[in-house]
Parts: sequence; structure tokens; C-alpha cells
Amino acid sequence: MIRIALDGFGSDKAPEPEVAGAIAAVESNKDLEIIITGDETVLKDVIQKNNYRGSRIKIVNAPERITMHDSPSAVVRNKKNSSMRVAYELVKNKEADAIISAGNSGASLAIAMFVFKRIKGIDRPAIATIMPAVGGYTVLIDAGANVDVKPYHLAEFAIMGSEYASFMKGIKNPKIGILSNGEESSKGNDLTREAYGIIKNTDLNFYGYVEGREIFNGKVDVVVCDGFTGNVILKASETLAETIFSLLREEINKSFMAKLGFFMARKSLKKFKKLVDHNEYGGAPLLGVNGAAFIAHGGASAKALTSAILVAKHFVEKGINVNISYKIEANAKNIGY
Repeated sequence: MIRIALDGFGSDKAPEPEVAGAIAAVESNKDLEIIITGDETVLKDVIQKNNYRGSRIKIVNAPERITMHDSPSAVVRNKKNSSMRVAYELVKNKEADAIISAGNSGASLAIAMFVFKRIKGIDRPAIATIMPAVGGYTVLIDAGANVDVKPYHLAEFAIMGSEYASFMKGIKNPKIGILSNGEESSKGNDLTREAYGIIKNTDLNFYGYVEGREIFNGKVDVVVCDGFTGNVILKASETLAETIFSLLREEINKSFMAKLGFFMARKSLKKFKKLVDHNEYGGAPLLGVNGAAFIAHGGASAKALTSAILVAKHFVEKGINVNISYKIEANAKNIGY
């Protein structure tokens, strides 16, 4: 039985999406148990409204909530009874196998670093996120955990991203690229040029530099960058997908022929929407901490949280953190430790 700790008061519309997502997850997986943290009275009421009568969703009372305005450092010091902190502590104490939160991502990173600590050999944990691409998807790392990085941090991200892509895509030797302003070795800046030399000497399947378009054309499996750049790409991509469908709806409603064309192409459009919808991928793992932690979107739907729970379950079953630890140790000299 895999046990997932779910921050019950993380998302913008909490706790309704968390409860509904948890119910859908346990009803589709008999070997799964969800522990929801948060205000016990409220959670019991929402679970009852959703007509869940089973025994594989449990509640652990956590009276405090973390808001999007809370300082990460202040949260670690002052909100020890928050739904997020309690969920992390459940994993630390072996009462759960993984934690998922759709709350303040900065607070989640700070708590993870404080409660879980880092995997030996990892200086900076990073967020790995799934980006839609031709033929499947690309892993983008870092997607927001580290604004300022050093070259060897990008090498750590490459190793962690490789292991995650191998898990997600079912391939043995994912192709790695460093995001730059051109594919030529003369491109980039001091950070990427030095990182290029480090990663080239590891045992990774290193492609070299890639441009922004390679995130989406499927040329590589993993794109490595600093967290500032990665987060800008992530937010812009999510907004672009929403804008495309908004503009498409406007055009469809302009004429009968457009509506007819939509009717004829609706199956293909639904597949496309599924490919670019972040709700399909659920949560992004925080790689490099000594525990399984997933960060979900603040606006996560019940469907997104169900997806996050199932990905977290498989992440634990495959022992991804153990694989990362082995890979980091094997490449320690090449990285420069």
C-alpha cells in the first residue's frame, strides 16, 4: 500500500479539489491510501458531501494554513502546524511515502529543504516539469526553484532531469540539452559555457546547446536551465495554450462553417487540448531532496491532483530518489565535488 500525504489546504479553491482528487485516485487504485492534512472539521464535511464511505482516505488535523503571501522563511519558523508542514512531517516520520501540495511553492521548497534535507551530493534541489512536445513531451528543469545558479548546479539538474525523464518516458538514456541562444558551442554565456564543459564529461547522453524551440519539437528529452528562465518559460507556455483556445473559440463562433469545421475536427482538438493541459500532468517533483515531494499548480483541479497522486505513487514505486543518488555519486568527480 502506497500512502500519499496531501496538503488539504494548498490550492486556490481548497479543500474541494484536494478531496475530489483524492477520492478519484483511491477509487481507481486499490493499493493506494491518501492522508489529507488540514482542518479536520472542514475536511470531514467535504468528504461527506462527496459521498465517500471508504476507509482509504484519512485525515490528520492541521489547524494552520499557509497563504501565497507568507514568507517561506517565516513559514518554516512559525507555521509548524500548517497543513503543508504536517504533510511533510508525515513523510519524514515514515507515515506516508510522498507529499503533494498545491500551495505556496516557495514555502514548499523551504519546508522540503528543512524537513527532508538534501540528497547527498546535491547542492540545489530543482523543480522538473513536463512540457508538451512533438512525439510526447520534454522535461524542463529547473522550473522555478533556483533563480541564481552556478555551472555545477546545471550539471546536477541535468542528472536529476535525466533520471526523471527515464522514469516518465520509459527510456534508458534520455538526451540532454542546455538551453541557450543558439546551438553553436560559441553561443551562451559564462554560466552555460562552463556548464557545457562539465556535463560533457559526465556519463549522460549530452546533446549540447538547444534553443527554445527544442523544448517543443522533441529533439531532446530534457532541457536544462536556471529556475528564473525555466519559470518564465513555464508560465508563458501555460498562458499561450489558454490564449490559443480562447482565440479558437472566438473564431469558431463567428460563422456556421467554422462551427461545422470544429465539429468535424473535434476529436483531434480534444487530443491537442489534452496534450497542452497542465492538469493532465498534475504535479512537478522537487528533485534533490531526501523525500518524494510534488508541487502542484495553485489553480489545480481535482483531475490535476488525481494525476499528481498517481505520478507520485509510481515515483515512489520506482525509487527515483535512489537512482538520482547513485547517478550523482557516479559523476561526483566529473561535476567537481
